[in-house]
Parts: sequence; C-alpha cells; structure tokens
Amino acid sequence: MWNKIFRRRAPVAYGHEGRLRQIIFAALALQLIFVAPALARSLRVVALGDSLTAGYSLPADAAFPAVLQKALREKGYDVAVDNAGVSGDTSGGARERLDWALGDETDGVIVEIGANDMLRGLNPELTRGNIDAILTHLRDRKIPALLAGMRAAPNLGPDYAAKFDPLYPDLAKKFDAPLYPFFLEGVAGQKGMQLPDGLHPTRQGVETIVAGILPVVTAWLDRLNRK
Repeated sequence: MWNKIFRRRAPVAYGHEGRLRQIIFAALALQLIFVAPALARSLRVVALGDSLTAGYSLPADAAFPAVLQKALREKGYDVAVDNAGVSGDTSGGARERLDWALGDETDGVIVEIGANDMLRGLNPELTRGNIDAILTHLRDRKIPALLAGMRAAPNLGPDYAAKFDPLYPDLAKKFDAPLYPFFLEGVAGQKGMQLPDGLHPTRQGVETIVAGILPVVTAWLDRLNRK
C-alpha cells in the first residue's frame, strides 16, 4: 500500500505558467495551515473567582464556568469559559495569581471575587484596592472585564455593608466594566438553591446564577465581537 502511495505523483506542469501555478498552490496551502486555525479559535473567557466560581462540592460540569459555557454555546456563541476559581481565595489571592490564570490568549475575564474577604470581615478598602489592581492590570493588557458583585452578609451590620456593597458599582463605573450587581441573586437564602452550609450554590443554584447573569454576559460578548 505504501509503495502505491509514494509512487503517485501530481501531474507535472511545464514552463513558466506551470511554475507559477505551483507557487500559487503552495501559497494557498500555507494559508490553510497557518491562517485557518487562528481564524477558527474560539473566544476564550476566564472566570476568575473563589469557590462560587470553582464549583465547591459540585462535579466539574455543574460548576459556573461549565454551565455558562454550555448556555452560551446553545445561543450560538463560539466561546470557551475557563474555570479559574479557587476555593477559599480572597481578592488578594486572585490578584497574585492573575497572570497565571490569564495565560497568553484571553479575550475577556469575568471577575467574581470578594466573598471571602467579606466573610472574614476584612477591611472593604483592602478588597476595593485589590479588585482595582486586578481591573487595572486587565486594562493595561487590553483585556475586557465583566465584574460580578457581592453583598455583605446581614450579620456584619449596616456599617460594614455601607462600605462593602458600593465598591463593586464604584469600580465598574471607574473602569467602564459591565456589572452583574449580585452574583448570588435568586440563590442566597433560597431553599434548594444552596448547599447545607448556607453559602455555596447547588447544581440548581448554579443554573439560576447562569440564567441571571447570561443577558449581561451576552451583551458584553457582543461588544467584544464588534471590536
């Protein structure tokens, strides 16, 4: 079989016109090899966050990035959503690992961070500074960001909430980033939407989060595709 394959030859083209056709054919072949894969690359979005993004106690296909990717593809978006969530991470931790999470080819980042800062009662100004630094770094690298907000737990009191809650809309405005005001909208405090720990979403809770944030994400992706 191999002898037959190697004995086969392309028709020989003689003269100047034949050589020209061969050169054109070779150039087109190179375009198919090097250009087509680049054009076919899916849009890559990184979901940077904590356990709410990572999918704490859930299978990989039930975590927020996987469910969001599935929903986007069902709507016709050629996008891959990478899971860069780390359980227990704070805004400071996300800031430190940002470049590692981004890699070389990132078209956009969904920033969901700060819940652990709040649960630990960290100074909201520290959280503000870290998220500001994350968004600044993304802007410097010309990577668009979408910010997912968090709200202070009621037991932390109104004074803490008055300092923590506004940091997300303030930063979204400063960086002209789309904002989904509360990542756990429709999930926090709702029966069947959270695990027994009362903090993390169930599979159904993740579906609710994705349904809520999806219009914001699709509008954001449409803006990216127009650039």
